[in-house]
Amino acid sequence: MSDPTKQPTMFRPTRRSVMKGVAALAGIAAAGAPGVRVFADTGDQDNQDGGRGVNVLLVHGVWVDGSSWSHVIPILQERGHTVIALQLNLRSLADDVAWARHVLAERVPPGPTVLAGHSYGGAVISGAGTSAPPGRVIGLVFASAFAPDAGESLGQLGAMFRPAPALAHLQPDSQGFLWFDPAAFPANFAQDLPVEEAQVVAAAQRPGAAEIFTDVAGPAAWRTVPSWNLVSTLDRAINPDLQRFMARRANATTIEVASSHASILSHPNAVAGLIQAAARAGGR
Repeated sequence: MSDPTKQPTMFRPTRRSVMKGVAALAGIAAAGAPGVRVFADTGDQDNQDGGRGVNVLLVHGVWVDGSSWSHVIPILQERGHTVIALQLNLRSLADDVAWARHVLAERVPPGPTVLAGHSYGGAVISGAGTSAPPGRVIGLVFASAFAPDAGESLGQLGAMFRPAPALAHLQPDSQGFLWFDPAAFPANFAQDLPVEEAQVVAAAQRPGAAEIFTDVAGPAAWRTVPSWNLVSTLDRAINPDLQRFMARRANATTIEVASSHASILSHPNAVAGLIQAAARAGGR
């Protein structure tokens, strides 16, 4: 095991490029966050009924779409939640935040709502949760996700530190979108899924514009809304230590799961358990 008190070795980029602009997918900002609860995904934590009537808005990340929540949705629906999974354009952070706000205001039923974001979707829920009326957004759940503060870009969160393995497999196209090499996808994005399932996800991937990793975030909802965080310790797309840092500064209730970046597909019970915990805590 690594020494949790030892600071990670820093990596300072020597050139600017599109690939460095998305270095937010990697980084180490702090190690050994205190107060983190660690357990295996046994499928039964935080799974009791509670918080019925609380809505859940799910926000996907890059290289997947709303269907990436397909294992989590039926668990939540069975427990009495109204669930909506967004489909993002992935062209700019501001546009995706605006779309999430629109759906929250016009499509999610009235009443308390938990926002849950995977990967880049964490930045979206953190922005979208700031404009809701009091009592509307009662909890934020970050699953293997970014949680930027105001004035930060996702690139700034990670570019000062050594890149994660997934960065080597990003392929920019002529229109500025970043694709994940399908051949490398199973081993670097979803290594704990059956290979056949990971290959299907890779084939259906939604690329994101490189600019979403350099766009500056607005005010952060996690500063005022209670947060829950799942850190995937085997993540090869967002460094687990960066996830721990963001969870710690948000004062989030945090669990660690031996998961790939695709935690919402490979560990749906753990993710749904955190969402259910947020619903119970805020829906009292």
